[in-house]
Amino acid sequence: MAVQTGLGEPRGPWFVSPELGPDGRGPHDVPGSWPDAGRQGWRSRLLGVAAVVALSTVSGAAAGTWAADRGAPGPTAASAAPVPAELVTAAGKTVPGVVSVLVGSRSGASASGSGFAIDNEQHIVTNDHILARGGGGAVTVETSDGRRFPAEVVGREPGSDLAVLKVPASAGLPPLPLAKANSTRVGEPVLAVGSPLGLSGTVTAGIVSALGRQVRIGNGRHTAVQTDASINPGNSGGPLVNARGEVVGVNTAIATIDGNGSIGIGFAIPIDQVQQTADTIIGRGG
Repeated sequence: MAVQTGLGEPRGPWFVSPELGPDGRGPHDVPGSWPDAGRQGWRSRLLGVAAVVALSTVSGAAAGTWAADRGAPGPTAASAAPVPAELVTAAGKTVPGVVSVLVGSRSGASASGSGFAIDNEQHIVTNDHILARGGGGAVTVETSDGRRFPAEVVGREPGSDLAVLKVPASAGLPPLPLAKANSTRVGEPVLAVGSPLGLSGTVTAGIVSALGRQVRIGNGRHTAVQTDASINPGNSGGPLVNARGEVVGVNTAIATIDGNGSIGIGFAIPIDQVQQTADTIIGRGG
């Protein structure tokens, strides 16, 4: 599929739901478990190819969408449901601390994603798969107000799909507050913030759909926060924040059926795992 120049990395490694068997059957895809209407259509799609989770591949269902221009959030699209006022406030607080992550190498490999500041030392958390996709090339971050800075790779943890970058103090990124461990609740509203398709400062809304969801990432299983907030190409590495503006996870993947389209299921690495991994990387690498 052709991708417009500058609109971000469309795909990353594939992730397979552990709930599906090798034949692609889901836990409910057994004889007699589906209503007669539409049963064969679903079964024919699921039997041939397993449902997969692609890294920030396409949009998911969302309660609303906003794009912040130079750090000032403004509505561009919305669902019929009213947007809670606290989400508007949370978006305004979050966007300045989120950056676009751009990776390129001399071999021509390139990738883009998102990241966010976690401390006053200008450390930035992002997804490791963005750096891997970029072939280990030079990393640049772009702030919500359009400034660009070279970024040092402090360290990477491919097993958890997390990496930590560091930018000069002159970037002045405000660190985002992190939610307390075990404080996230199913049903609470959340925002996914990042740079889908290269559109920096984009905010999408949804809810926490489930906690402790097991997803298979590469050859390993990971516990994730499930959300229906729209996650698009370039959202990888960006924060999933609650209505208080606290980061509850790092957006990493979405689920698809047959690798096409979105079914409104996204996954984020829980913040307690993110903080533990980031602290280890920073302690090891400075």
